[in-house]
Amino acid sequence: MQSPIIDVVVSDTPPEDRDAVLAVLRTYNQAQTGRVRGADFAVLLRDPETGAVIGGLYGEESYGWGFIKYLVVPENLRGLGLGSRLMKEAEEIARRRGFVGVWLDTYDFQARPFYEKLGYTVFGELEGGDGARGQFFLRKRFS
Repeated sequence: MQSPIIDVVVSDTPPEDRDAVLAVLRTYNQAQTGRVRGADFAVLLRDPETGAVIGGLYGEESYGWGFIKYLVVPENLRGLGLGSRLMKEAEEIARRRGFVGVWLDTYDFQARPFYEKLGYTVFGELEGGDGARGQFFLRKRFS
């Protein structure tokens, strides 16, 4: 067998190339676990006049855990309890699906105190430094 070509893409990876890498990984993961990729879920904020998505939460199943991949509330709508409501809805989805709990990551300039106020605890950290921001990994295990 010939050795594969190593193609280095330093930025703007085409979506089809990213998806091809993920397909190989998902095939391996399924062979090891017997499970296909978990279903995703979303709790969306929509503009009341246009119906357009203006923020919200996107998550995925992560082998028995819910993983919050994205959460954003527009700045002009912060402080109204919308973030807490989005998280509550995501946790309900996770409970209904029988997940162990929910986990997520956040950076030092984002919302760590917000998540901790909701009962999430830090289980890992990447320190910040020159050219790097601190990153925290938080979880909330259901009883």
